[in-house]
Amino acid sequence: MANLLKSSLSQSLGTLKKWTSITGGLHGETDQGSFRLLVYNANIIRLSVARVGDAFEDFSYAVTASPEKESHRVTEKDGVVLVTTPALSVEITKSPVRFRFLTPDGKTINEDDPAFGTSWTGEQVTTYKKLQEGERFIGLGEKTGPLDRRGQGYTNWNTDSFAFSTGADPLYATIPFYIGVHHHLSYGIFFDNSHKSFFNFGASNNRFSSFAADGGEMNYYFIYDISVAGIVKHYTHLTGRMEMPPLWSIGFQQCRYSYYPDKEVLTLAQTFRDKDMPADVIVLDIHYMEQYKIFTWSKKDFPEPQKMLEQLKALGFHVVVMCDPGIKVEEGYDTYDSGVKEDVFIRYPDGTNYSGQVWPGWCHFPDFSNPKTRQWWQEQFQAYIAMGLEGFWNDMNEIATWGHMLPENIEMDFDGNKATMRRGRNLYGFLMARSTYEGTKALLKGKRPFNLTRSGFSGVQRYGALWTGDNVAYDEHMILGARMVSNLGLGGVAFAGYDVGGFVGDANTKLYARWISIGSFSPFFRGHSMINSRDSEPWAYGEEVEQISRNYIKFRYQLLPYIYSLFHEATETGMPVQRALALDYTHDFKIYDGQFYNQYLFGPNLLVAPVESTRDFVKVYFPEGKWYSLYDGKPFAGNTEVIVECPAHRLPVYVKAGAIIPMQPVRSHTNEATDTLIVHVYTGGDSRFCYYTDDGGTFAYQQGEFSKRWIIYNDRQKQITFEEVEGMFTSPVKHLAVVVHGLDQSVLHVQVNGEHKAFRHETNTFFAALEKFDPIYDPEPAPYEDVHRVELDYRHGAIVLQW
Repeated sequence: MANLLKSSLSQSLGTLKKWTSITGGLHGETDQGSFRLLVYNANIIRLSVARVGDAFEDFSYAVTASPEKESHRVTEKDGVVLVTTPALSVEITKSPVRFRFLTPDGKTINEDDPAFGTSWTGEQVTTYKKLQEGERFIGLGEKTGPLDRRGQGYTNWNTDSFAFSTGADPLYATIPFYIGVHHHLSYGIFFDNSHKSFFNFGASNNRFSSFAADGGEMNYYFIYDISVAGIVKHYTHLTGRMEMPPLWSIGFQQCRYSYYPDKEVLTLAQTFRDKDMPADVIVLDIHYMEQYKIFTWSKKDFPEPQKMLEQLKALGFHVVVMCDPGIKVEEGYDTYDSGVKEDVFIRYPDGTNYSGQVWPGWCHFPDFSNPKTRQWWQEQFQAYIAMGLEGFWNDMNEIATWGHMLPENIEMDFDGNKATMRRGRNLYGFLMARSTYEGTKALLKGKRPFNLTRSGFSGVQRYGALWTGDNVAYDEHMILGARMVSNLGLGGVAFAGYDVGGFVGDANTKLYARWISIGSFSPFFRGHSMINSRDSEPWAYGEEVEQISRNYIKFRYQLLPYIYSLFHEATETGMPVQRALALDYTHDFKIYDGQFYNQYLFGPNLLVAPVESTRDFVKVYFPEGKWYSLYDGKPFAGNTEVIVECPAHRLPVYVKAGAIIPMQPVRSHTNEATDTLIVHVYTGGDSRFCYYTDDGGTFAYQQGEFSKRWIIYNDRQKQITFEEVEGMFTSPVKHLAVVVHGLDQSVLHVQVNGEHKAFRHETNTFFAALEKFDPIYDPEPAPYEDVHRVELDYRHGAIVLQW
């Protein structure tokens, strides 16, 4: 009884009895357990803590990196063990064992709570961190709540959260990674434990922050860098980065639960073309299937799916199909029969397959943690691929079942490291996304699949895009969605978005108009609504909203060279496409203010201020620097708050001084060729931008078939430089227009590689897609003053412009 009572009380790591150097770090034994410290590189330290008798776990689906051969020193003095790398040091006190992370000059970055450190309460393991003065916390991926999570607590337990409230927790995905900020220092902590976990950032206490799990070991990575961007880069080095998505997948996608029969799908596609509204994707929800059974087609509503796909392709459309994990228990259904034969389903400890109810009825569910299941899953996609499908949507993969009480004794293979659903639930959606991506990638033989998932875990960015689930058609959800995508970017998920217009309920005209304008500045851009709701296509809300939608969708397509280049940056550095202001302006306290924490950067150069549809004026905060209005070029000074107009047709968007923004003429879809690149440059600051292109659809870029060109603007020298092209891909671009904003009207000439050329002075509205407001919507479109344009041949080598 005494031992039982003791086990239910909090028990810390205890006193260090001995430590030994090991390859890449050190191992310590305490009177209550043990710890292992590994130096992954100069900026990343891994700490694993286990109780007496427990072995360290070295199995992770999230982490793909291995420790590097990084020089470090281990010394001991006055009861303290010190591990030092070129970037930071770890101070380990011996009695009791506590960890403290310091900068090279001795400033405290992060430290354990002196009384608790790492402790156990029963099976639950928790690390307690001392709250630093003024400390802020950002990240955790798909979470509601403010940008600064100080004073908040969160749970990670992937859940089907239909029509979730704007304060709901937990949701569909788990990203147990956060960034702490204080005293002009910042650090990251990634807690690599897939059990049900809890993060407390000073909620209900003023003493500590903590992270805990209901089972498994304490295993976390501590990351230090001088910038938040550097921390995200190191985190995505650990957990992997996305591959380039197909170009068509970052165009506009239209979805509904559901479009059927096939005639409705074809009419939808033709309407986009007839209304001169760019789009690339139509998404088919569960009604395309026969009785909701995956890998089938409804004989009644889609009798000739191959013919329909070919007709859509001729109109420039790709199709994305829903893929649910529930396999209907029905003899004679090929996928079920082969799944039983190959023994691929999750099961109870007594060996029987688990059954749960979902759309098709009673279902079994594949064990995606088993290699043979992943191979079986790939084989199921062969018919889809043979039809020409290249886009797949993993839904209901939390796992979602009616009743929402998934038994925790279900067993999974975990690649030979068998475990129960207590460890597997937060990973199931991640593993399904992995199986779909790897399987379809193999079958497509060099072409890129598009893969979308609702559920995931850290590292899911390697396998697909993630959207924020079943949102609701009201303003608070629209604004929350923008903030959640920014948070996902901080968690390494660069390809993320939300359902434009709201999935649940009926948007009104002003709400849809505002939502589609915000969505045009989202990495993943999809309209989606549910069954028994009003029509929610861009033309379904009247002529005014149709025109607003057309303008912003067209602008999105003009901006694709910029956006595609940002996706390339994500593959190389992990930088998100949509960026919380905390990435670039970490220590500016204004960005955490509730008035401004929804604002974000789209890439490095566009400042977006999401605003409710019910407001005609909003206060915008301009961070350090100089900013221009996207629409009329009006300048704004940094570090200021300004009240601006925001009518339905004009989302507050601003361009950073020094910005370089490559664009293109409007196209109906991404397969339409263009040979013209229009590079907009804003005076008032220095910058550089890497313009990237490739074939848009294959993995040949990984063998050097890409075209990459650095564009550099030096404001003091009044000079723009296009460096030599890198890569073996021959860009289709032949014609280059350079448009310079903010010049005095008297500037008439520019030198191009030493030769004089004439600047053409323009006083018209800026982007073509935003010029065509009917007078009823925009009576007096403001002219874009002080714009100068010069036409060049892009195929030259290095190009230098100076005026």
